[in-house]
Amino acid sequence: MTIQQLLVRAAVDDLAVFGGAPLFATPLHVGRPNLPPYDRVEQRLRRIFDRGWLTNHGPEVLDFERAVASHAGVKHCIAVCNATVGLEVAIRALRMSGEVIVPAFTFVATAHALAWQGITPVFCDIDPMTHTIDPERVEALITPRTTGIIGVHLWGRTCHVEALEAIARRHDLRLLFDAAHAFGCARGGRPVGSFGDAEVFSFHATKFLNTFEGGAIVTNDDAFATQIRLTTNFGFVDYDQVVSIGTNGKMTEISAAMGLASLERMDDVVACNRRHYEQYAAGLSDVPGVTVVGYSALDRPNYQYVALEIDAAEGGLDRDTLLEVLHAEQVLARRYFYPGVHRMEPYRTTHPGVADGLPAAEALSRRVLVLPTGTAVSADDITRICDLIAYCVEHRAEITRRLPRSGFTVARDLR
Repeated sequence: MTIQQLLVRAAVDDLAVFGGAPLFATPLHVGRPNLPPYDRVEQRLRRIFDRGWLTNHGPEVLDFERAVASHAGVKHCIAVCNATVGLEVAIRALRMSGEVIVPAFTFVATAHALAWQGITPVFCDIDPMTHTIDPERVEALITPRTTGIIGVHLWGRTCHVEALEAIARRHDLRLLFDAAHAFGCARGGRPVGSFGDAEVFSFHATKFLNTFEGGAIVTNDDAFATQIRLTTNFGFVDYDQVVSIGTNGKMTEISAAMGLASLERMDDVVACNRRHYEQYAAGLSDVPGVTVVGYSALDRPNYQYVALEIDAAEGGLDRDTLLEVLHAEQVLARRYFYPGVHRMEPYRTTHPGVADGLPAAEALSRRVLVLPTGTAVSADDITRICDLIAYCVEHRAEITRRLPRSGFTVARDLR
C-alpha cells in the first residue's frame, strides 16, 4: 500500500507538519554522496600509505587527471582542492578584470570567485526554458569594461554554448564555463569540458562524481594549462624556483583515489540517476502545477538533479508551503539558488535595483525545488515522495489555510 493510498483515507492532521509521524525515519538529503565500493577505495589508500606520498602531484592525482581529461575530451586537466579555487585560478589565468558577465541564477561561488579578486560580477538574466544564461541578454550588458563571460551549466543541462562562443569571439572576450553540475555530460556529442577557453568541474561530495572534496580545470590551451599548474603550486616552476604569484590549489592523493574509484562506477550512477529521474517524471506527470524539468535533445545529461518548477497559480500550492511539508516528512528538498545570488551580500548592496532587470531569474528562484535522488535513494522512496506531493496538491486548500506564510526557514543540517 502506498502512502497516497494511506493518506487519502486519513486526515490532513496526519501529516508530520501538523503533528503526525514523519514519512521517513531518517532524512533524505539532496546530494547525498554517490559512494563507490569501499574495497576499491581501500586498495588505493593502501598504495598511498605504502608509498608515503600524500600530496604534491603524486601518482593518484596524475592518473585522475588523465582519466578526467579523457572523459572531457581535452588535452589538459589540472586537479584542484575544490571548484571555487578552480574558478579563482582560472579567472586569474585568463586575465579577467573590470567586469565579467555571469548568470543571476547560480551558486554564490561563481560571483565570489570574481569579487574575491576585485572583479565586478555583472548579473545577467536567464533563459526560462533552460535556466542558463540568456545570450541575448549577455550582448546587451557588454561595456568597455567587460573582459569576460562565465556561463554555468545547470542540472546537467548545457548553456547555449555556440551563441556564447560567438559573442566572445565577436567582442574579444574570455569565456569560462562553471561546469560544477556537468561532469560526464555532453552537448551535441561534444563532451562538457571542451567549451570556451576552459571549464571548471566540481567534485564536491554532493556532486555526480566526488573526490570527497575537489575540482578540476580542463582546457585545450597549452599555455593556459601551464599557467594554471604554476598558479596552483605557489608559482613554482622547479624545485626551488618561483616565477609568479600563486596559491596552494593542489588536490591530495586521497581525494584523487576516491575520484578514481568513483570513475569506475560512473556508468552505473548515470543509469541509477536516469531511472530515478524517469520515475519522478512519470509519478508527477499528472500533478497540477508541478513540472519536472526536462532536457534538450542536444544534451547527454548525468541526471544528478531532479528539479521541479512549482506553479502556485496552476496548482494552488506555493513552493515554500510544499517545502515545509516535505521537510517535516524528512524529505529535505532544496531551493536552488534562493533567493538569488544578486540578493545576497555583498551584491544586494553593491548592485541595488539589479533585480528589476532579472525577471526570469527572479521567477525561477521562487519556483524551483530540487528533490533527493542518487544511489542513496530507492525506487520505493521516490514512489512515496511522488504520492506525498500529489496528496499535498490535492489537499492544498486546507494545508495552505493551516500554514500561514511567514517565510520558510531551513533549520536542519543539510550536510
